[in-house]
Amino acid sequence: MIVVGGGPAGLNAALVLGRCRRNVLLFDEGKPRNAVSHALHGFLSRDGIPPAQLRAIAREQLAAYPSVGIDEDRVVDAARMDKGFSITTRDGRIFFTRKLLLAAGVVDKLPQQPGFRELYGVGLFHCPYCDGWEMRDQPLAVYGRGDDKGGGLALEMTHWSRDTVLCTDGPSQLSIDCRRRLDKYGIVIREEKIVRLEISSSVPYHAAFDIVFETGPRLRRSAIFFNTGRHQATDLAARLGCDMYDPKGCKVDDDYQMTNVPGLYVAGDASRDVLQVIVAAAEGAQAAIGINNALLREDLV
Repeated sequence: MIVVGGGPAGLNAALVLGRCRRNVLLFDEGKPRNAVSHALHGFLSRDGIPPAQLRAIAREQLAAYPSVGIDEDRVVDAARMDKGFSITTRDGRIFFTRKLLLAAGVVDKLPQQPGFRELYGVGLFHCPYCDGWEMRDQPLAVYGRGDDKGGGLALEMTHWSRDTVLCTDGPSQLSIDCRRRLDKYGIVIREEKIVRLEISSSVPYHAAFDIVFETGPRLRRSAIFFNTGRHQATDLAARLGCDMYDPKGCKVDDDYQMTNVPGLYVAGDASRDVLQVIVAAAEGAQAAIGINNALLREDLV
């Protein structure tokens, strides 16, 4: 059994499969989506733990199961076979597996202006459920366009702070109705192009910074929540013929994370819009149980 991805989904799947006495090889190249985060939240008993510490604990616990192995190479290709799949790693090794779980997650698309990447995980966040509490009642900005990605997120953020400004970095693409709602809740819209985020050389968590526009006054904020899209960290699901609900994720059966491709499972951020560590871990467990049940049905004939 092969698992691609060493985040919460892949690690939890490997744990459950190890406890089922399955031989598991987990591939983890060590590039998690939350690597820049100071802490993860919303995970009962682990709220506030640094992501690297959670991964270290998970790996330590997996070491108790001799049938579970971890390989730090990247999987670059996969193909369907009569009775399973073959996968190829970056260094040219080929492995075969009856069932394949993809849990490699997604990659956020960051704005390209100076300062955004430097602030990522410190003052630039994609998830209010993950970081909204820490930024409560602070002056916030929302970066996005359109009624959903811009206006909708700005309205959502008013629950954490009533001092919220929507920055669209060009034409807002907002409907008249959405503009009315934003105005009702006192959300200012800044449509000027953004030149940069002006920050100090070392940005501590919660530090204030300036949004500098091509025209108009600069705007001092404590955090930006953005919605500019994301893409899967690997194209393996598409190569294998997995039905996609859009470029963000794969269609799966909610019971056991099965895809339309026999034997292929997808868990974690690449399978849905609820991008939470605890949800990804739960999906990994669901997929593992589904995989073990499928293997039992095949073997006990």
